[in-house]
Amino acid sequence: MVTPFGLLNVNKPAGKTSRDVVNRVQWLLKQIASADGSKAAKVGHAGTLDPIATGVLVLCVGPATRLLEHVQRQPKRYRGAFLLGRTSPSDDTELPATELPDAPVPTLAQIEAALPAFVGDIEQVPPAYSAIKIGGEKAYDLARAGKAPEMKAREVSIYGIEVVSYTYPELVLDIRCGSGTYVRAIGRDLAQSLESGAVMSALERTESGGFRVEDAVSMDAIDEATVVDLLLPAGLAVTDLPRIEVGYNEVGELHNGRFLDRPKAPPGDELAAFDVSGRLIALLKPRKNGRLQPTHVFK
Repeated sequence: MVTPFGLLNVNKPAGKTSRDVVNRVQWLLKQIASADGSKAAKVGHAGTLDPIATGVLVLCVGPATRLLEHVQRQPKRYRGAFLLGRTSPSDDTELPATELPDAPVPTLAQIEAALPAFVGDIEQVPPAYSAIKIGGEKAYDLARAGKAPEMKAREVSIYGIEVVSYTYPELVLDIRCGSGTYVRAIGRDLAQSLESGAVMSALERTESGGFRVEDAVSMDAIDEATVVDLLLPAGLAVTDLPRIEVGYNEVGELHNGRFLDRPKAPPGDELAAFDVSGRLIALLKPRKNGRLQPTHVFK
């Protein structure tokens, strides 16, 4: 069997971890590979979704696992539901929430007036129950052990936030953001600015780069007969990079790790090379005198 090479846009169901989805696809590919004695393809996911969350989870399969960082850094869009007037250690409903006594009931106008402060490049303190490592240990492991992990603020990019619906205590927001953003922290911080609290009760990732939830496949649709056919072209992971087309002889040069001479290549710190059929062949770094060095080659 030719090693599978591509992307899989999965609509992750609630109650499953991102690792559960990867393991399922990995197991299916192992079954296929064992039938013809070949080596099973690697699988990785581009951006963790918590068990409470649903929506777009992009898997990179085979050599495409080397493109994980490209998918991860693409902008994302979420629809998050929050319950105001309460808090929880995890900032969501995965842990029991505590209602705040005499919590104010903000108006829609007050909420909308507070939103601009959370748009742009902002400082955000990640939730204590997160996978961020502190001293080599994951923060949520420390929190579950009763230790209070020291969470440092970091800069995240928020491109836009709009109110989808609001009937107290439930507030639903549409959020467009960069990688590394914790949506539950947005709800927490927004509520704190209104002198209240909030826990996230539901989350759907509706987009990740060019991958949309409307186009995602359900877990039930993925089996041994369909998993390979459902793969999308690996080139979709690098649509943000300048693109060049390479001919048959140049493909051979790249496969042998040789530089290309392209004095008129488009500008950029990294380029993607495609063959005449539109298949991703390599990622390239510009060097001196119009030469392009292959950094990742996909045979």
